[in-house]
Amino acid sequence: MAVNTTTYLEINEQLKAQQVTLVAVSKTKPVSDIQELYDLGQRDFGENYVQELAEKQLLMPNDIRWHFIGHLQSNKVKYIAPFVHLIHGVDSYKLLLEIDKQAKKADRIINCLLQVHVAQEETKFGFNEIELMAAMEDIHKYKLLNQLQNVQVAGLMGMASLTADEEQVTKEFAFLKMMFDHFANQPGNDQFRVLSMGMSGDYQLAIAEGSNLVRIGSLLFGSRQ
Repeated sequence: MAVNTTTYLEINEQLKAQQVTLVAVSKTKPVSDIQELYDLGQRDFGENYVQELAEKQLLMPNDIRWHFIGHLQSNKVKYIAPFVHLIHGVDSYKLLLEIDKQAKKADRIINCLLQVHVAQEETKFGFNEIELMAAMEDIHKYKLLNQLQNVQVAGLMGMASLTADEEQVTKEFAFLKMMFDHFANQPGNDQFRVLSMGMSGDYQLAIAEGSNLVRIGSLLFGSRQ
């Protein structure tokens, strides 16, 4: 299936009116599909695999904002540090330190989102509530010590349970929004503005609960091979 341009234009118009950023999830899709959405004005694209992202970045226009939305291994940060716009799934303090190290080498500040585990599935990555509180305290402490100067924690990301139970999904999104508000409203957290939650199957529920960035793939590009 080729790019569904009609659906893209409808979703894009809807999200712009709601001031929600659309990240088109282009993993496993050819650059020709990305180019098609680019030509319609799309600039935010999401990839899950480091090698695939690095290869596509070389082939595509420089004004694309590349989002890394997969599970990122510390030893692969260096391959995307020179250009990545936003890393969505920071799920450990060790990974944050490595991003800071590689961002410093690339003479950049890299925006990151801390991934929070809100779903019922054990397979999902992310901080739980207690771990998130501790991580945010540590980040604040190290910033005061002039460390972690090359990463900017810009918000939170989370994935709801893969279930048809909309009440369960809504509850998980509402919990993540509560956590987001807790940190966003603290003094000195002016850059804490991004709440990334919602995908093709549940993005409307996520927006209703306060998401301002959604990651949509299959509705735009069709099912992955």
